[in-house]
Amino acid sequence: MVTVAMLYPGHSAEDEFSTLQSRIRNAAFPVIHTWEGATEHDVEALLEIGSRQRLVPPARAAAQLHPDAVMWACTSGSFVYGWDGSSDQAHWVEEAAGVSSSSTSLAFVAAAHHLGVQSVAVAATYPHDVTAEFVRYLGDAGLTVAAASAHDVPSGEDAGALGPDWVLNLARTAELGDAKCLLLPDTALHTIEVLPDLEAAFGMPVLTANQVTAWYGLILAGHPATADGLGALFQGR
Repeated sequence: MVTVAMLYPGHSAEDEFSTLQSRIRNAAFPVIHTWEGATEHDVEALLEIGSRQRLVPPARAAAQLHPDAVMWACTSGSFVYGWDGSSDQAHWVEEAAGVSSSSTSLAFVAAAHHLGVQSVAVAATYPHDVTAEFVRYLGDAGLTVAAASAHDVPSGEDAGALGPDWVLNLARTAELGDAKCLLLPDTALHTIEVLPDLEAAFGMPVLTANQVTAWYGLILAGHPATADGLGALFQGR
């Protein structure tokens, strides 16, 4: 059994890691909450949520579980630190936990490279200024963002309450340009159940936050990261 500990802020869609655990053989995703307040989609608030003082104590707690890897399971709380800053975050967590560590934002980039896609589209729950930070992050990581849409959901808690029909509509109304892959970048959004429908609708890979977080954590832990029903990313090619 491979264990990937998930450092997760607030309470919104952390139940997706239980769903993922039920679908991936020999994998466990225990969740450790890093933050008990509201997870506002605001740059200053996100910088606080992703700060070293907020991440190191739960990373040390994760070490007590003897995990094979640890992930900072938050997209906006990692990309607001920029490309270099998100690497620093991963180092803080790795140093405290004592095992390979990364974050959701870094996982999105790794997943795009794994699938061999250069041009991506973004359909974000965030306000425009936060979405712009993610677009900038992807560009700094060497990806081309062909189109991006923002939907002004004010917090992770609000995003977590949105159902599958809302998620499908978010994707279906997204601008794609010449993108070869669609990104839905909020770990507070429930997306795992609709992944097959999303990919069938678009005929291209769809990457969602909790999906890529679990996948990259498994890769870091030496797991094959393959499973049915979790999109092209988990097809092992």
